[in-house]
Amino acid sequence: MSATSQDCWEYKKCGREPNGPKVGEFGVCPAAELAEADGFCGGTNGGRACAYITGTFCGGTIQGTHRDKEHNCKECDFYKELKAEHGAELSVFKFQNHINSKHS
Repeated sequence: MSATSQDCWEYKKCGREPNGPKVGEFGVCPAAELAEADGFCGGTNGGRACAYITGTFCGGTIQGTHRDKEHNCKECDFYKELKAEHGAELSVFKFQNHINSKHS
């Protein structure tokens, strides 16, 4: 299944989605809970914005800020597929605009 039909936790099988197998150990991923990001690039909550959300779980560890993980995300197959599908719509600036529009 391609990234075009999944959220990050489905694609990466990280186990940090609500009721996921790693929630007891690491907690629910902020991407899975960020309701303000719902709909960004067609995702559920932050499921398509994981590159821009602090505290996601990739590579077996909890990640830092967008700037901390920028290089790793650019190497991620999920991110690459989303970028190919959404182009310029998948950017930290578009993500911030999406979040800000929820507060207007």
